[in-house]
Amino acid sequence: MKIMFISDIHGIKTNLEKIKEKYQELSCDKLVVLGDLYYIGPRNKMIEGYDIKAVQTFLESMKENLICIKGNCDSEVDVSVSSFPIINELSLIMTEQHDLYITHGHIYNESNWPKEKSILIYGHFHIPFIKKIETNYYMNPGSISLPRDGYKPSYLIFEEDKVTIYDIDDNIIQEEELK
Repeated sequence: MKIMFISDIHGIKTNLEKIKEKYQELSCDKLVVLGDLYYIGPRNKMIEGYDIKAVQTFLESMKENLICIKGNCDSEVDVSVSSFPIINELSLIMTEQHDLYITHGHIYNESNWPKEKSILIYGHFHIPFIKKIETNYYMNPGSISLPRDGYKPSYLIFEEDKVTIYDIDDNIIQEEELK
């Protein structure tokens, strides 16, 4: 199974067409959005590309293969106006070889995770990384719209044995073989 992960769209449509093209080009099976779909947040200034309706249209066009997690900026209104389910807090994707725990990251993350021998994939921090800490893997695709710490917008591709984070220009940020 090949899964594309993005996070923290925050209502900005700018990179979504590229994401859709890469999703199709890479023959992904699922698109997982790790929260913060529509709202830009009170700390971010309004930027070019902010278009909630365009983001909603993009997500609806992917809804047959879409898994969405509710982020800390997503409201009950966002959930009610979306034509696809938005899952609260934590969910599980079972692949042939791995159980992938998915969340937004504001509650569960590498600082707060009770399981051992697991993979936790989350957004929220807008910084891409793959870390192995003791028996766990922690992964973050970064933000597709509002990256931090000098990173470009980014996304993560999970394949059974390998995880790769790419920036929007298709450069590899980080890659990890899962053992």
